[in-house]
Amino acid sequence: MKPFVFRLESVRALREQTQQQAQQELANELVLREQRAVELRAATRRVEQALATAAPERGTATDGLQLAARQAWVERVERERHSATAGLRAQDDEVAAGRQRLESASREREVLERLRNRRLADHQQLVARKEEAVMGEVALTAHRRLEGGAAE
Repeated sequence: MKPFVFRLESVRALREQTQQQAQQELANELVLREQRAVELRAATRRVEQALATAAPERGTATDGLQLAARQAWVERVERERHSATAGLRAQDDEVAAGRQRLESASREREVLERLRNRRLADHQQLVARKEEAVMGEVALTAHRRLEGGAAE
């Protein structure tokens, strides 16, 4: 009996490779997302520090230029935080898209895996039936020989 050959093996292997690539891309996107989250936390700390240090101390005289410089600094770090927030949101979108690509690749590979398993099971059943038929023939031949030898 011929060994089992799945005719779509090259397609299945390609789908498996596509799934592995999607897994790697998702892992990269998750690493980038964590980096963006770290950047946002750092930007938030800078804003908090800027707000804490921008307020003039009580009892000290502050001129308009100092107030304007402090305000400009607070606005700059708030823009940085806003940019970090936008970067994190964009990366969250990339992570979601990566998850969808991985799910799709997994489904496509799984369809071929199920088909392969069904075909393999069919092949194994066919082999078992053929082996059973051969064993039946062997038993019948042995029985006939025994019957023929007893008649003499």
